[in-house]
Amino acid sequence: MLEEELKRLLTVDRPAVIQAIEEARAHGDLKENAEYAAAKEKQSFIEGRVQYITGLISSAQVIDPKGLNYSHIVFGATVEREDVNTGHKVTYKIVGVDEADITKNKISIASPIARALIGKKQGDEVQVKTPRGGVNYEICAIEYR
Repeated sequence: MLEEELKRLLTVDRPAVIQAIEEARAHGDLKENAEYAAAKEKQSFIEGRVQYITGLISSAQVIDPKGLNYSHIVFGATVEREDVNTGHKVTYKIVGVDEADITKNKISIASPIARALIGKKQGDEVQVKTPRGGVNYEICAIEYR
């Protein structure tokens, strides 16, 4: 995910903003040139993001969940949980903050639900505090895949 964003920034966004700066310069006076100012601001954002992602990638520690085998929930676990009141089941994978993507059922280790699940075992019940109050979940399955 981060590698894809970095590649896009370097191959698409950076060249596009350089082109936008060149076009804005061609319009003349840079002091009153809104397009130039906007392009330079975007360039600054892109360069900052490139540095940030590069730093994250260079210091990242890759953890392969397939190599883990715990009976309780830890980082990297795939957890099926059931809402005790509604019976609704959802499966989440607990991932790092920058990998979280709720559309792919990947939740951040820092999220309230992940924090409540960490250390629990299959069959345990946990209560997660939400804006609407506490919700009780039962842990149905734990996998490391």
